[in-house]
Amino acid sequence: MRLSAESQTLFDRALQWIPGGVNSPVRAFRAVGGNPFFAARANGASVWDADDNEYVDYVGTWGPAILGHAPQVVVDAVKNAAEHGTSFGIPNPLEVRMAELVVNAVPSVEKVRMCNSGTEATMSAIRLARGFTKRSKIIKFEGCYHGHVDSLLVKAGSGALTLGQPDSAGVPAEFTSQTIVLPFNDEEAVRSAFVEHGEDIAGIILEPVPANAGLYLPRDGYLEFLRKITSENGALLIFDEVMTGFRLGLAGAQGRFGITPDLSCFGKVIGGGLPVGAFGGRGEILDCLAPDGPVYQAGTLSGNPLAMSAGIAVLEALADGEVYSKIEALGQALSEGLADAAKSAGVTVRLQRIGSMSCCYFTDGPVHNMGDAMASDREKFGKYFHGMLEEGIYLAPSQFEAGFISAAHDEAAIEKTVAAAAKVMKSL
Repeated sequence: MRLSAESQTLFDRALQWIPGGVNSPVRAFRAVGGNPFFAARANGASVWDADDNEYVDYVGTWGPAILGHAPQVVVDAVKNAAEHGTSFGIPNPLEVRMAELVVNAVPSVEKVRMCNSGTEATMSAIRLARGFTKRSKIIKFEGCYHGHVDSLLVKAGSGALTLGQPDSAGVPAEFTSQTIVLPFNDEEAVRSAFVEHGEDIAGIILEPVPANAGLYLPRDGYLEFLRKITSENGALLIFDEVMTGFRLGLAGAQGRFGITPDLSCFGKVIGGGLPVGAFGGRGEILDCLAPDGPVYQAGTLSGNPLAMSAGIAVLEALADGEVYSKIEALGQALSEGLADAAKSAGVTVRLQRIGSMSCCYFTDGPVHNMGDAMASDREKFGKYFHGMLEEGIYLAPSQFEAGFISAAHDEAAIEKTVAAAAKVMKSL
């Protein structure tokens, strides 16, 4: 796709002053080729570029826009909060209301602390897990992304029990030496890790539904197995629900699957489009945080009134469950429509979906983990992405990202998307 004139001008300017021209790598379109367009505005289910071209948006600012872009309840809440002060660095009533909403919605969370991003939430959760258990090692899984935390930017070693090596320059090997990386959905690998390192393992952190390698689901019984083995070995189970929290239901993935983790991390939806993170769990664990306990965590903008007001507006709008019913139905309609389009075009795809989250892999095999996802045809996905963009449909610019439906999407948007996919797939 040829970049629109104003977006090209903006990108040329950005390249002079911003590394790679973007402030987060996936925005650069490197995984699909070409250069990014620049968004000028967004409303409902649509986003407009700098040349006023409209796209039906399935990125939704990477998940937070569950009500759609610029919903009036959020705009009004932020305006009202801003009139009373944009930041205090002092406790404010909105923090208390947000905490009440999170604790009342998620049964595993007895206490919660706000921070400023999902990365901060996961970083703080693993520090807290180590402080509470007085152990050093953390298990994570291939394909589960937990933000750009040094000790979690790690790739697997040569064997299932090999401690991880840094996955980014600038991260000393010592920082990842206490991280064990295992394949997702592999019970035996987890058992072996506990046999080898059990007394040193502080916890397991995972996305209960990995959504940073596309989207794949836990096998039946897998999350229950993780709950059992951590409990038996005195380790903590940490759910990174930055994407799934309040997206797959008020109680997130843990509510959907009926699992009770020890700690949970949140972000995205609870900020209503503003920068927010949170982590919470059992009271005795959270009480280890300063000022009551020895585990230090802090943030000048934590509990920022603008972010709290936006998040509160969203969580209150989700409380009656009607939004979830709508976006589940739309998610099913989209997946069924895309499956029909692929079949008619003779294109082999693997459509994965849970609720309003989905991913289309160009592969004929099942996708249960990162290895399976890597076997998909990424070149074909790139062609599909650009074809859909030409048709006015904006998908995540990477095979390894999930797509999101909002309450602002409707049947017309789904029909337009399916029609575009049918046209594009015939050209692949």
